[in-house]
Amino acid sequence: MKKLWDREQYIASFHQMKNKDKAIPMEAYMKNMFPFLGIKSPERKEIVKEYFSAYQLPVEDVFLEEILAIYQLPEREFQYAAITLLSKKIKTLQINDLPFIEKLIIEKSWWDSVDSIAPTIVGSIVKRNRAEGEEIMKQWSSSENMWLNRSAILHQLKYKKDTNEDLLKEIILRHNQSPEFFIQKSIGWLLREYAKTNPEFVKGFVLTHDLKPLSKREALKNL
Repeated sequence: MKKLWDREQYIASFHQMKNKDKAIPMEAYMKNMFPFLGIKSPERKEIVKEYFSAYQLPVEDVFLEEILAIYQLPEREFQYAAITLLSKKIKTLQINDLPFIEKLIIEKSWWDSVDSIAPTIVGSIVKRNRAEGEEIMKQWSSSENMWLNRSAILHQLKYKKDTNEDLLKEIILRHNQSPEFFIQKSIGWLLREYAKTNPEFVKGFVLTHDLKPLSKREALKNL
């Protein structure tokens, strides 16, 4: 029988693997925005695998509270660890969990955390409740927070044939003249990915709308 969830043990399992030499280049890669323990992705995955082979998930009543407590720790690996924990409940997360997820997106924001949340966790929630979820994505796309904008753009990244093309166009055209690199890049990324499903739509959209050069270049990269 597995042991009960133990947040301190989960945290300790990461601290036990810290490596100062590896942390330096990892911090530099992220432009020194966050301190790192120095644990690479394969090692993180192994830590999580070993931990959950012995321990249960947090109980429902405190699940989000436990995630937030881990997410707010200073080292970047703990944001990854919290997102991984949240992903373990991806099939049961609902629309009413989006305000909590919004908090994660706008706290300690950078492309790595946002891109781990938006196309998978947010996308999964919205796909299960399209009407209400898409209205929230429109709100996020109108936010003054760039990372919520990027999340709204990317939430359909993995939808393939289930993509709502009208919503895709609406959100992109709200930001197609943005000077922000991370917005331009996300527009191109979404269109490039959707081109695998509907290349004619993407070619037509790019030809008939004024996109920034970066977005256009990324969108047409594989066409």
